[in-house]
Amino acid sequence: MRLYWQLHANQHRRLLASAFVYLLKHSPAVLLPVITGLTIDALAARVPLRELWPYALGVLLLIAQNLPGHYWHVRWLSEAVREVERGLRLALAERLQLLSISFQPRCHPSTLQTKMLRDVEALEHMTRALADGVLGSGSAIVVALTVTAWRAPSFLILFLVTVPVAAGLVLGTRSAMAGRHRSYRQAVDGMAARVGEMTTMLPLTRAHALETEALERVEHSFTGVRQAGMAMDTGNAWFSGLAWVSFQTLSFTCLGVAAWAHASGTLAITLGDVVLLAGFFSSLTNAVLGLAATLPAVHKGLDALRSISELMTDPDVECNSGKAALASVRGELRFESVHFRHPGATQDALAGVDLHIRAGETVALVGASGSGKSTLAMVALALQLPCSGRLYLDEQDARSIDLRSWRRHVAVVPQDILLLDASVRDNVAFGLPAVTDAALQTALEQAQCMDFINALPEGWHTLLGAQGVSLSGGQRQRLAIARALVRQPRLLVLDEASSALDGDSERLLQLALAQIRKARTVLVVAHRLAAVHSADRIVLLDNGRCADQGTHAELLARNPRYRSLMALAPIEHA
Repeated sequence: MRLYWQLHANQHRRLLASAFVYLLKHSPAVLLPVITGLTIDALAARVPLRELWPYALGVLLLIAQNLPGHYWHVRWLSEAVREVERGLRLALAERLQLLSISFQPRCHPSTLQTKMLRDVEALEHMTRALADGVLGSGSAIVVALTVTAWRAPSFLILFLVTVPVAAGLVLGTRSAMAGRHRSYRQAVDGMAARVGEMTTMLPLTRAHALETEALERVEHSFTGVRQAGMAMDTGNAWFSGLAWVSFQTLSFTCLGVAAWAHASGTLAITLGDVVLLAGFFSSLTNAVLGLAATLPAVHKGLDALRSISELMTDPDVECNSGKAALASVRGELRFESVHFRHPGATQDALAGVDLHIRAGETVALVGASGSGKSTLAMVALALQLPCSGRLYLDEQDARSIDLRSWRRHVAVVPQDILLLDASVRDNVAFGLPAVTDAALQTALEQAQCMDFINALPEGWHTLLGAQGVSLSGGQRQRLAIARALVRQPRLLVLDEASSALDGDSERLLQLALAQIRKARTVLVVAHRLAAVHSADRIVLLDNGRCADQGTHAELLARNPRYRSLMALAPIEHA
């Protein structure tokens, strides 16, 4: 709730203005029993009709002000709520940018989308429910109790006993419903994860004719949502029915008691007071029902707030505040007894790595699958910091510097290529709005992209579609290489960057890399060993350790493991 209050800290003025206007525009509904009672008493006393005109004029004015009042209430409330909604989504997006890379495997992308979309929307609904429900019901309760204490104080005892009893019954039922709401939310979260998984796996599913299996897997989550939703809906039905029966019974009881008190003379109340008391009791019961009706939205909002706070308060955040920034980068790396273990793993991915990569050197990392090649590259990018040992970037401990200043001078070409649903130019120039066409042209030529770009309908202004669906795997990979090169990085990491290239494209790429690597440090994670023959040094990894290092000729001459990898290179990932 502290987080909820903080989220609205800059909107208190709008919310207070909206609340004031709401109370004003809602006054006809609250004061209607008073006006009705006074009118009936005037008629019973045979007051001249001309004396009733002030009542009529007052009612008309109260009703007329509802139109502008309702507009400004909605306007100011909407401005506050929509700004909080925008700010919260932006804060969640910023938080995702700060969380360490190890957080992502712990939270499915679909779940993150749910937090940013559905949870924020649930929080908005809670604010609106509180604004309308609490203000409307609260004002009705205050006016009803105040006027009753003035006109018929004896009935306060009836109000203050029966209404809380009925409200307690309703609230007790609602508290039992909280668990069903939570179960439904968890089922929806699970369904979102399954749907996200299904859409991601569609190419593999279709390629292996696994449509039935995929549907069965996602159908199970749909069934879970259906069952949880039915339990929640039927529980709500019992709650609504119980609340209606309880309060209607009490309302009729109040009318009967008031009528009896007036007819028998037990209490000095007028006929108008009977109507007023019946109206106020109905107003009280409706107000309590209105408050109870806000509880589902409040429960959902609080669940959403808890879900959001899990992300906003997760401690796995990369902290760069107050650390020294690197003004320039040479691209030197030094690993000293580096150990790293992925969250939830039972053994180290890197186990005591000692490695020095000089600035301007091209180093290839080779080894069997799972030997730690990609993990070492991630540590070099400082996306993962060692669990123990030291990583030095340009002779400075990585834990003592602002890592963002290091990454501004590095570029990576990952194995799994990520492209925007945008043009070729926007994809290559992503994050570089001021890049020149000349620099872009050079990067595309170095990455051997111009042949297929010139064949596109609108050249580099052609829209690629989601994940570059209109391009081949090799074309997407070459675009990713161009995106890295246009940044003129001091450290270039190629994580199996040539795995999707055909022989001709790879040969041309190797010629380009021979030119561009002269001005920067290049770290190559090898998929095919033919791609690393020209490296200054090759590091052979085995079970997270540096088993050997040297040139291609040196390793080929002395290391049987390297020779076996060379023999398997054409058909097996190294």
